[in-house]
Amino acid sequence: MSCLVKYGFLSFILCFALLGEAKVKLPALISNGMVLQRDMPVKIWGWADANETVKLQLSGQSHQTFQTEADKNGNWEITLPAQPAGIGYTLIINDMEIKDVMFGDVWICSGQSNMELPVHRVLSLYKQVPANPQIKQFLVPQTYNFHAPQTDFASGRWATATPITVVDFSAVAYFFALELYDRYKVPIGLINNALGGSPAEAWIGEDSLRRYPHYYSELQRFKDDKLVEGIIVSDRERIHAWYDDLYRKDKGYASTMWYSDQLNTNDWSSMNVPGYWTQENAQPVNGSMWFRKTFSLPDSLSGQPAKLILGAIVDADSVYVNGQFVGATGYQYPPRRYDLATGILKAGENTLTVRVISESGRGGFVEGKFYGLEFKHQTVDLSGSWRYKLGAQMEPLQGETFIRWKPAGLYNAMLSPMFNYAIKGVIWYQGESNTGKPAEYQELFTTLIRNWRNQWKQGDFPFLYVQLANFMKSCASPTESNWAELRESQLKTLALPNTGMAVTIDIGEWNDIHPLNKQDAGERLALVAKKIAYKENDVVYSGPVYKSMQIDGSKIILSFNHTGSGIMFKNDGENHAFAIAGKDMQFVWASAKIENNKVVVWNDNVAQPVAVRYAWADNPENADLYNLEGLPASPFRTDITIIKTIK
Repeated sequence: MSCLVKYGFLSFILCFALLGEAKVKLPALISNGMVLQRDMPVKIWGWADANETVKLQLSGQSHQTFQTEADKNGNWEITLPAQPAGIGYTLIINDMEIKDVMFGDVWICSGQSNMELPVHRVLSLYKQVPANPQIKQFLVPQTYNFHAPQTDFASGRWATATPITVVDFSAVAYFFALELYDRYKVPIGLINNALGGSPAEAWIGEDSLRRYPHYYSELQRFKDDKLVEGIIVSDRERIHAWYDDLYRKDKGYASTMWYSDQLNTNDWSSMNVPGYWTQENAQPVNGSMWFRKTFSLPDSLSGQPAKLILGAIVDADSVYVNGQFVGATGYQYPPRRYDLATGILKAGENTLTVRVISESGRGGFVEGKFYGLEFKHQTVDLSGSWRYKLGAQMEPLQGETFIRWKPAGLYNAMLSPMFNYAIKGVIWYQGESNTGKPAEYQELFTTLIRNWRNQWKQGDFPFLYVQLANFMKSCASPTESNWAELRESQLKTLALPNTGMAVTIDIGEWNDIHPLNKQDAGERLALVAKKIAYKENDVVYSGPVYKSMQIDGSKIILSFNHTGSGIMFKNDGENHAFAIAGKDMQFVWASAKIENNKVVVWNDNVAQPVAVRYAWADNPENADLYNLEGLPASPFRTDITIIKTIK
């Protein structure tokens, strides 16, 4: 037999053997360390050759074997009978072994940046967050698809909450999980599929978007791959050209580098930090602005490692200490916390230089934040008078087109691949990106919830969400507010069965759309879960929710649901974020007091009141109505019908 014939024969045999041992392919979710939903049938699925036999063995508290065949398209699925909570399971599927499998409660954790925000971003508030090996997170890859729902994620794995990995978990979701584990002692699986900045319409499927012609049309437009690629390339080229031009024009990078600690800054201007440099000029100035601060340190602090805290900066920054580069941040939202290694700081005079880039609008240092040095046992305040000088002035930079936020894109790519995966419920923190159209949010959000429930085919599973926190500067007089309107839309969504809302009107930050207090948000969601998902009927899970009003002469008497053991104002006095209006519908601040577990509201100058508002603002002051269990009341208005009695 010739070598060629032998080689061909051996190749045939090898190919035949390989075909006989074709591997089963599993979705990314079905992998080591996964948490499967307890106490309900669970689907295990995947792909193989047409008509291939698939065997599954489940070992753990018991040993069970199952078998099926892939269909003509290679799809297969096996449904496991309901299993109790437990750890230490193994799945063997043909020649694949999946280890460290747990049965517990699986929660989808979705929304935008306040759900996405990881634990490491809030450690300045909590210092340390405990690990728990029975809490797992699957981080969904952040991508989009406008063409069709996808069947799998490109990547992803289950991570265990160890002291090292817990910092990458969603902070809200992790505090939620800690509270549930403490109560029920069952493993918790968190599927984190949140994306910063994403509007609700990005999480809704195409068929459900048909009732919103403007979003549906936009989806059809972005199905054009050439259009999408053209926008991406155009944006990239325009942004790169702007930054290249800025660098070439920046006098701070000329012959003498402005970050040098030997630089003479006597001809620089002065301004107070924190602050925005548009406050020093009649018009906004975009481009680069260089800031310098000289400060002295005692011998006791020289040479010590430290953390440089620079609050938040609009839009981007590069930071130097004593002429050494110590860090940079490319956009405005992350807190600036730069580690300074031993030897950077010295006794006596030190120089801090910050190059700030403003792309559009006003640029500078966000007010109300800490700017200084943090040593192990001491802090040094660096706020106050700083020197500054314009590096280069530019025309405003046109913003990027955030294609991944377009309608249905996230639904198709980040949500659809897990519709087969059995879950306990959903926690959701989103709405900031829809405040431009607050009136449509109730219908849009309701559509989203129904869409998800229809696709999961688990009935009306619990859908729990966070109402928007207080944000932006307070107003001296009653005013209209898109943020208040969106909170109202969230409140109205409670008309859907098996929904629940955590109120956070008291834990926001006026100068940060990402408040650090994620523990209260997560624990309040867990309270709602105890009632809605775990059916603990005696738990007080909500603060007061407006029920009805009664006009009594020149006063309005308000009744509430969810009063718990009773209602209270946390602060003394009569000012508690209530406003009242007569027939002219001109709202003025009102006095308020509690009588017989109801709130009586009045203003001596409004003889015939017709309506009341509470905490109706972006960031209401004195919003201190709570029940005795310590849960805050939801903002509301009586001049538009809110909702039938919420029970």
